[in-house]
Amino acid sequence: MTGKPAAEFSPVNSWRSLHYFNLYRLTIASIFVFLAGTFGVSLSLGERNWTLFFTASLVYTVLVAFSFILLKLRRPRFAAQLALQIGGDIAGLSVLSYASGGIQSSIGLLLLVSLAAAGMISRGRITLFFAALASLATLLEHSYAVLHDGATVAQYMQVGLLCISYFAVAWLAHTLAKYAVDSQKLAQRRGRDLLSLAEANRLVMRDMQDGVLVVDEHGSITQMNQGAERLLRKGVDTGDSLSETFPALFGQYAIWKKTGSASRNTLQLGTGVQAKLRFVAIEAAHGAVIFLEDMQRVQAEAQQIKLAALGRLTANIAHEIRNPLSAISYATELLQEETADARQRRLLQIVLDNTRRINQIVQDVMQLNRRDRAQPEVFDLDTMLHTFAEEFALAERLDPGVIVLDGMPGIEVSFDAGHLRQVLWNLCCNALRYGRRLPGSLVLAMGVENGGTLLDVRDDGPGIPIEHRGKLFEPFFTTASEGTGLGLYIAKELCEANGAMLEYRAGEEGQRKTRQTAASGHATAQAGACFRITFGEHMEMLEEHEHGG
Repeated sequence: MTGKPAAEFSPVNSWRSLHYFNLYRLTIASIFVFLAGTFGVSLSLGERNWTLFFTASLVYTVLVAFSFILLKLRRPRFAAQLALQIGGDIAGLSVLSYASGGIQSSIGLLLLVSLAAAGMISRGRITLFFAALASLATLLEHSYAVLHDGATVAQYMQVGLLCISYFAVAWLAHTLAKYAVDSQKLAQRRGRDLLSLAEANRLVMRDMQDGVLVVDEHGSITQMNQGAERLLRKGVDTGDSLSETFPALFGQYAIWKKTGSASRNTLQLGTGVQAKLRFVAIEAAHGAVIFLEDMQRVQAEAQQIKLAALGRLTANIAHEIRNPLSAISYATELLQEETADARQRRLLQIVLDNTRRINQIVQDVMQLNRRDRAQPEVFDLDTMLHTFAEEFALAERLDPGVIVLDGMPGIEVSFDAGHLRQVLWNLCCNALRYGRRLPGSLVLAMGVENGGTLLDVRDDGPGIPIEHRGKLFEPFFTTASEGTGLGLYIAKELCEANGAMLEYRAGEEGQRKTRQTAASGHATAQAGACFRITFGEHMEMLEEHEHGG
């Protein structure tokens, strides 16, 4: 930056201050014209030369009035206009002082106001220069009066004291202006800091998963974040009373305020949610910050950590089991080939079947670690489903029409293609296991809801009992004797690794979907089970395909 004067960068309030100063000048000039025209020399105004005093007052008034036009146009620049106004005051008041008798008229004291105003408006940069001009004009005016009008030389003492007062007021205005500038800069810096802190506080409170309430010394709520609204299932306005809005929470707050600790660390909210309470005092405002920590979220995070550790442990154990398991399976097959005893062959077959089942469990456990190696790619979902349906029907030897696609061409999703194929294979195998293998028994239906892409896998089986639905995605939970209980758990983990969600849909939704399938010409009479994959935020509609032709 260049070292330009601050006046060149004067803000709007500097021009406003100059405008008010000009109003003062116009008032003084108008008073001089009025008093001189009404009372003449009876008030000692124009005592030495009334004609000069009255003429100078008129000219001074006109020039001040003309200054308002320059102020409105803001031409010339701020510093030049201030210099013109102060210079006009020095010249005009010096002439008026001479016409009224010189130093004894006391008109020169009015320059003290002009110098002080100049110091405050210009931030004190050229105030001492204006004081020097005023002192020079006062000395010249008195010297002229001594030489031509017989003024006494002894009055030079009064003139000197007046000049000293000019410099004193100018220096004082300069110092005050300097402090004013520093204070203004400090206030602006503090204001920016406060705005930054307020914005940071707002963002922190908004993004915190825990609930946060701020109450003042009277128990009124001053702030409340979205986490608290979610836990308490109720929004409030600033100033609402904590005792009336949340009585149970206020009871713990009152106990904490009296004793310094709450009667219990957790609070059972009316919504069935259990929250951990923590109170932090605000010393300056005599209020408090109340933290509400969702215990269900804490328990879920702890469960995820345990499952992750268990997954790594079991994967390592499974890897070590595979080698001896392969040896057992290979040795059993050799014994089957060498023995002719039917009873021994049956026993060996039992061993072989169980080793294969254990091997399947080992493979499922080892796949748990694959969720951390997801490589999402963008692809057309409808095309992928057609390819998958053909492969699945061929592998499972399904009759034509058993698997039905209800697709929507032109929808892209972001997902690891290998993971999605594994998830769909597991869901479709479960559907066939419990379905009737009739035309339309297995339906893959795409849809769009709230801007997200959906994929439903539905069957015409008996559905899942209510008592089992809460355990569907738990590891090692199964109702089939030959199942491992890891299929749905792995499918859910793979979906979450790709930013998607897998859930079980039942009730009216499944029945409605089934009726839609039946209306399309496929014979399904039962609601069955419906598993829904909700893909992440990435969804892009391709260009419209041309139909026909």
